[in-house]
Amino acid sequence: MKRSHLLPLAALLAAGCIPASAQDATPKISGLLQVWYTQMLDNNLRLNGAATTNGNKYYDAKNVGENTFLVRRSEIHVSGPVPGLESFSYEVNIDPSISTSASNPTILQDATLTYKSGPLSVVAGQFKNQRTYEGVLSSSMLIFAERAQLSRKFGDARDRGVTFGYGFGDKAFGGKLTLGVFNGMVDAVAGKANDTNAQKDFIARVEFNVGSTQKFGVWSLQGSTDQADKGGLTALTFAGTTMPTAAQITNQKDETKQFGAFYVYDDGTWHFDAEALSATLGRLFPSVGAASGSAKREGLDQKALGYYVTGAYTVGQHTFALRYDFMNWNQGDDWYTTYNPYKESAPGVARLVNGASVDYTPKFTEITAGYTYAFSPKSVKAANLKLNYVHRSKNFLAPRTGQTGEQGGDNVILAYQLAF
Repeated sequence: MKRSHLLPLAALLAAGCIPASAQDATPKISGLLQVWYTQMLDNNLRLNGAATTNGNKYYDAKNVGENTFLVRRSEIHVSGPVPGLESFSYEVNIDPSISTSASNPTILQDATLTYKSGPLSVVAGQFKNQRTYEGVLSSSMLIFAERAQLSRKFGDARDRGVTFGYGFGDKAFGGKLTLGVFNGMVDAVAGKANDTNAQKDFIARVEFNVGSTQKFGVWSLQGSTDQADKGGLTALTFAGTTMPTAAQITNQKDETKQFGAFYVYDDGTWHFDAEALSATLGRLFPSVGAASGSAKREGLDQKALGYYVTGAYTVGQHTFALRYDFMNWNQGDDWYTTYNPYKESAPGVARLVNGASVDYTPKFTEITAGYTYAFSPKSVKAANLKLNYVHRSKNFLAPRTGQTGEQGGDNVILAYQLAF
């Protein structure tokens, strides 16, 4: 890691050494540390990890490989008001545990400038683009060690842009409307780089509270390709005999539409939440690019449908939780071959691996059972220990030699968290 990555943080930390007379403008320093141990319950997660199928290109299988200790998060936040301008504030959040890559080029997570006046707020910079319930929720507040499938793929993501928020109502019944414009680079570089084209993503979100125990809301994203769109987009090739023309593919420009809704009940003892999502995959699995190749999905307008339901019970320092989590990455069975490409290799011919038929339909289920021990019930997030067992449906791994049929695997996660 280059030392230059830490220079902005050092400057902000140094700003904390200011006279007592300006105490109201002192930057607030906070952080989140999470150390995990993951234990496989099936060697498939290790021995089959490199196997590719039509199915597992859709499944998010991170953190389910070898038995290992890992630093999952090491976030450092610096935030505060702007001296002399009480309506303005800032926040910077970095995570040095991030392994930078072309798809996640920096350890900078959030960098925001906020203006707030009464019910109106304006936020600009790099931050989460307001999708899903769990995605917007702080990682320190999660009931389980990891978010649900739809939250991991759609919600826990940042982009560069601006949002306009308007709060209304009161504690008995109120809410907030948020409208946003973002670069639309969230699926290319985790939203952590400048735009490559003129198109933008448009976000709308409205959420409500009923007293202090219930909240619910809906959200939507509308966007298109993240490729440089200067009249030179190349159509990628779909498999089949009835596929769309190159002109139809480039004109569609990986149109991306996402809609979600959520409901949460929490009275301090019982917690229930549920969320559902419908999405046109678009650029998440692109069909246009800068050079020729194969499309990353099976249908031009291929859609995903996902949902999860969580129940939890807390008594003293102990929380017991259970979550059912489902994703279908080809809702409606959208493809152009004359046969089912997930089950067949030709019309009427079953797909065979090691002499046995396989079904790689990209429908994935996770059932997570969790236990959390809070070292202080007054602040669960401050210090806790989570033990999660994750049971997964099969078909996201291919069988290796000696195995027949689609494969999967379960694991246990032990997560230790400190937030300060």
